[in-house]
Amino acid sequence: MKIQTVRHWLVHVPFSTEVLWGSGRRGGTTRLVVEITTESGIKGYGETICLLDFIEPVLENVVSKLAIGRSIQDAEKLHRHVLGAGYYHHKRAAVMAINAVEMAMWDALGKYANLPLHALWGGLYRDKVEIAAFLAAGSAQTMRERTQAFKELGYRTFKVKLGLDEASDITTVRTTREVLGDGLALRADVNGAWAIGTAKRQLAKLAEYDLTYIEQPLELSDLTGHAHLRQSQAIPVALDESAYDLTDVGNIVRLGAADVILLDPHETGGLWPCIKAAAVAEASGIPVTLHSGGELGLSQAAYLHLAGSIPNMTIPIDCEYAYIGQDIVTERHVLAEGSMRVPTGPGLGVEVDLDRLEQFRITHVPMAYLDDQRPGWFTEKPAY
Repeated sequence: MKIQTVRHWLVHVPFSTEVLWGSGRRGGTTRLVVEITTESGIKGYGETICLLDFIEPVLENVVSKLAIGRSIQDAEKLHRHVLGAGYYHHKRAAVMAINAVEMAMWDALGKYANLPLHALWGGLYRDKVEIAAFLAAGSAQTMRERTQAFKELGYRTFKVKLGLDEASDITTVRTTREVLGDGLALRADVNGAWAIGTAKRQLAKLAEYDLTYIEQPLELSDLTGHAHLRQSQAIPVALDESAYDLTDVGNIVRLGAADVILLDPHETGGLWPCIKAAAVAEASGIPVTLHSGGELGLSQAAYLHLAGSIPNMTIPIDCEYAYIGQDIVTERHVLAEGSMRVPTGPGLGVEVDLDRLEQFRITHVPMAYLDDQRPGWFTEKPAY
């Protein structure tokens, strides 16, 4: 069960359409994919988000080296070993790199036991997972067309991106709600673009549109501001960027800063820390869901296992999979009536297409936090 080799690919898969958000413009998803091989020949695969170029060096120089010779069942110790190697000072540089190897360890362990991952985490609580349609940002006409298209595909929950400017915040939500009508769920993500005064004004204007929640309205470190905002108006507050690791989630719960927490194993440092974070929220009666950063087939499978086994993951998960025209797994995940089935094969339950990995391999990370159509522009938190 010991890990003998670790290798990785840096890949970039184009989106079918560009994604505009408050922090920039993205034309595709950039990911790190890891393959581990045990002494007995079992291979496990993992994937992590890679929007910035500090992640690959941490993976290559620290996490992969610490994984060699370690049992595939020691996910907890690997996580703590990386942090103990000095990365408790740089958690946000470490967690994404850890996740790639940790996911591969779970995949290999599931294959060793001949069990799907959800069976290793308490069993299948739900066999299909509802998916939220990701609408990104755009003109009013674009939002109408995109919303209608996703609606016709059977989605029942929709997410819009705000945070570009005050006027478009309101127009985007109003336009989307007009297309959806009553009975379908709508959530909005600000990506930390609002100052607290702006948040109060904007949420008062948005109150009539029945938002399921407003995600990350304030800068990520402002938990006190989020707690105040949560108590001063009626729209539920959800936190994402504020909830990277287990300590973050604990602080959110202690301060009463959120009604909903968006988790992400890539940003928590692995599948197991994500499960623990969900339990912390569950103990306080807080529902959780999953953030999306452009998951390819490996991470999408991990998401389905997590959502299928975590009881308080009652809110449809975010998903950008519809924008990804090609995948790195041999069989794509299938959406039916707004949901995806949880894989049932051993480990992650999907097979990697090594030829596709080579096809999409790149040597540097495309910038995700700038906008090449607006030279000189950069995001500010808060922006207005």
